Amino acid sequence: MASLSPPSRFRDPQFTKRASLDVILVRCPKCDGMARVAPAPGLPDDPPPPVTRRRRLICAACGLARWSGDVAVFRWGDGQATDPWFRAPLWLQTETRHGWVWARNPEQLEVLRQFVAASLRERPPWYERGRKMTYIGRLPAWIKRGKNRDEVLRAIDRVRASLEE
Repeated sequence: MASLSPPSRFRDPQFTKRASLDVILVRCPKCDGMARVAPAPGLPDDPPPPVTRRRRLICAACGLARWSGDVAVFRWGDGQATDPWFRAPLWLQTETRHGWVWARNPEQLEVLRQFVAASLRERPPWYERGRKMTYIGRLPAWIKRGKNRDEVLRAIDRVRASLEE
């Protein structure tokens, strides 16, 4: 008799949309290579919240460097995802027949992969404060459906392969 492996378990780490803003990988507007959007250096000891910090877009391939304003604008919807400061397309994204799979950085991509791959997904109780505002809570229903698991995992693997190129 074959032994059944225990189901993989995922517990929602309760990341908000602001948790993944430290470093964002984007497509360089100049050379289409991989660039980074990171907090501007030289911040004071008591920095403002992460959403209102100035950012810098840096491309190691072509040397492009740009500074942002202080305000981030988050857009939700269908289509390609962009970073909130420069509106540059995210590096870690791909299209499936259901919609776009994207992540701002490798850490967020790994959380998404763990969630999709898990057969047992645990979230905080419905009455807990902020439960619906987490990254996992905001995922589209088609990503959460078990019947789309294989397709979404293939898309995540394609996106992860772009990091190794």
